[in-house]
Amino acid sequence: MAPDAPGQEKDTTPPETTVTAEWRVCCDGSGPGLGHPRVWLSIPRDKGFVECGYCDRKFVHESFADKLKT
Repeated sequence: MAPDAPGQEKDTTPPETTVTAEWRVCCDGSGPGLGHPRVWLSIPRDKGFVECGYCDRKFVHESFADKLKT
């Protein structure tokens, strides 16, 4: 088993998953602190989800919610 990376907590919270009815979503980090710049993301219709490049939040289209492990 590989050793833990220095400074990394053992119990890290997984990125947030949001189920949405929209195929185009925006993300601004909306967490504590300042978040990140607002970005617009398009959910590919063949894949059913997209992840934010800044905060790793996963947006899943409602038609794929039961097909993907969130």
